[in-house]
Amino acid sequence: MTPAISSSVREEIVRTVRDARAAFPRLSTASTDEKNAALRAMASGLRAAGGGILAANAQDVEAAWAGGLPSAIVDRLALNEKRLQEMIQSIEAVVALPDPVGQLLRTWKRPNGLILKKIRVPLGVIGIIYESRPNVTSECASLCLKSGNVVVLRGGTESFRSNQAISQVLRQALRSTGLPEAAVSLIPIAERAGVDVMLQLDQEIDVIIPRGGEALIRKITDESKIPVIKHAKGVCHVYVDEAADLAMAEAIAFNAKCQRPATCNAMETLLVHERVASQFLPGLVTRLRGAKVEVRGDEATSAIVPAVILPATEEDWSAEYLDLILSVKVVQSLDEAVAHIGRYGSGHSDAIVTADEEHAKQFVRDVDSAAVYVNASTRFTDGFEFGFGAEIGISTDRLHARGPMGLEELTTYKYVILGTGQVRE
Repeated sequence: MTPAISSSVREEIVRTVRDARAAFPRLSTASTDEKNAALRAMASGLRAAGGGILAANAQDVEAAWAGGLPSAIVDRLALNEKRLQEMIQSIEAVVALPDPVGQLLRTWKRPNGLILKKIRVPLGVIGIIYESRPNVTSECASLCLKSGNVVVLRGGTESFRSNQAISQVLRQALRSTGLPEAAVSLIPIAERAGVDVMLQLDQEIDVIIPRGGEALIRKITDESKIPVIKHAKGVCHVYVDEAADLAMAEAIAFNAKCQRPATCNAMETLLVHERVASQFLPGLVTRLRGAKVEVRGDEATSAIVPAVILPATEEDWSAEYLDLILSVKVVQSLDEAVAHIGRYGSGHSDAIVTADEEHAKQFVRDVDSAAVYVNASTRFTDGFEFGFGAEIGISTDRLHARGPMGLEELTTYKYVILGTGQVRE
């Protein structure tokens, strides 16, 4: 059970969220130039404060190791010069993107002379609850700012120092450019009870977007009084078809598993057609094991590659490892591969490797995931890679957004009706 928090701490959280709400009218009507100026100041601020941010992060990483957190979590937590530069570049990319606020989606005229316009507007106050990755702090802040939304951030306890250091820079950038600093707010306590308070403030926060493990998503979905856009687990598949270019398939499968295994778009299950399994699997498994990947296989896989000594269980097929672990299954057909994905997948990202255009079309049609790939790694399911500048998360929901959430996904719309005195009969 989550420990209770004092009334004074609760009041501080409520005050933080209410201050954020009060910032929304100003931010929602800010011009594109004002928002871009603040974003440029954020990027410059992170560059100038990089040493302090990395020092705060080093404290978080040290505490994470001391606390026995898994290596996959520590990897997501850790910042370095490269990741810091990627955070800065992400903000700069958002500056270059078109401002969605005020975009005219549709206009039409009714027989009675009324003119109707459908226009993009911000969602409002967005609560982001996330684990481990401090880069989420700057990415979410930049996207929310550009789309006219106020953001209330609640990062994980393990990244509290890092998130504080980053958010202070972002708030200073808002102050220096004349926008309300409360437009980027961080829940001021590290304790998990802060989440419980946040989830009850449905009069102040318009939508919650969680980013993290399955347990976090379930807790928030079950307990929130606020609408939730889920970023559920990524049980991602690569299917190597009988018509695959096997050299291409090996490169894609290795990248999808090993390039950064602790991410939600990494492959967790490899499916291989039986007609190419004997030719394909020995070389790939040797390469995977050289990269310290633990391979778990069905009986057919183990028969082809005796080095696969760990049998895959029923639980493995639906597991999100976020680690150097891979399940492998030999299938008899494309239909079996699609059925396996439909049963065990999470609707995140799935890929086929094939030179057969009809097989590719069938896979794309029948696999019901947010991102479906033909001859490419699942690791591309990412807001930056999709050209969104960054992402607020990767939604596995159907409403209100699906897949990487960029600027457009952070807006809703309103109708503006122009009349000349019409009254309804």
